Amino acid sequence: MAGGLLLSGAVAALVTTALPAHNPSDVFDNPPPDKIVIDVATVNGSGCPAGTAAVAVSPDNTAFTVTYSEYLAQAGGGSDPTAFRRNCQLNLVVHVPQGFTYAVASADYRGFAALQRGATGTQKASYYFQGSSTTVPRSHPFTGPYNDDWQATDDTDWAQLVWAPCGVLRNFNINTELRVNAGSTSADKVSFMTMDSTDGDISTVYHLAWKECPSS
Repeated sequence: MAGGLLLSGAVAALVTTALPAHNPSDVFDNPPPDKIVIDVATVNGSGCPAGTAAVAVSPDNTAFTVTYSEYLAQAGGGSDPTAFRRNCQLNLVVHVPQGFTYAVASADYRGFAALQRGATGTQKASYYFQGSSTTVPRSHPFTGPYNDDWQATDDTDWAQLVWAPCGVLRNFNINTELRVNAGSTSADKVSFMTMDSTDGDISTVYHLAWKECPSS
């Protein structure tokens, strides 16, 4: 997975997050026109074995996506005792045009869950820039019986946005986790939760906010 990825038209149909009416004056709707390049520095975790996670940037620079192909947690039946929890840690180098900085304004997580009656599932995520504090992890619970696609969205108030430092290149780290608890389900029943896709239609989408860096 390591190496540079020039990211272009894989996600042209992304829906961008609307901007509030009273943004700070240096925050603007229009992202810089030059393409963003993302280098995937490292990928670690039981939910994203080597070669199973991919990153792409929308053509208009308003978002980037992470797509997984083997991100699945399960419990019950003959499941491996460690399979109830799966996680992924992505370390990304995000190259942005000079004079600009970005923040993650919102994130959309998607997948599929098949939870038996009495079982529960949880999706959890956090992110941070190298050298900065980790954002408070956000969790989204799901309760069985459940057998459908799922979606969870994390929105951040503009005043609470965490901006990439200007003038220095800091890696961007994303931590995600899925957990499934069999609970009171019959011991022979399997419950599972995925954050993966075999056809590229299900991705985690990180919507970006932009602003200009102060003049030096």
